[in-house]
Amino acid sequence: MDESNINWILAIACLLAGIGLGALGYHLLNAGADGMQRLRQRLAERDRELSALRDGLDEHFDEVSRLAATLRHDSEALAARLAEDASTLGGRTRGRRGLAVEEATPPAEATSDEALATPRDYADGSGGTLSEDFGLKDDTTREPEAPRY
Repeated sequence: MDESNINWILAIACLLAGIGLGALGYHLLNAGADGMQRLRQRLAERDRELSALRDGLDEHFDEVSRLAATLRHDSEALAARLAEDASTLGGRTRGRRGLAVEEATPPAEATSDEALATPRDYADGSGGTLSEDFGLKDDTTREPEAPRY
């Protein structure tokens, strides 16, 4: 064989080795990009699901506030109707506690000037579980023991 044929064979072998190494490098580097593409797609799907949940939650709160306003309006109308019916039937106009919403007066117990007693954890004449000497024995007759180390 000639020297020129060996040079051509060596050049072709190096070219094939370079193409193989390039393809291997592209495959290894592109695998990470493909995984990133799948992660981006999953993230976009999760964002769409989250926005749909937020929209549903907003609609839910709007409906609940509308229902609460309707309920408040209906209860006011019911109270007005009951007050009107009570007055037309000749009922007492003072003191029906549930009918007069605007004329709510504080209960008699809250307006009294009596001082409220402080709650205790024991009955009169005996110490309870929260007293300072609960469960302690009288140590005045014994000598103090030496500390243990």
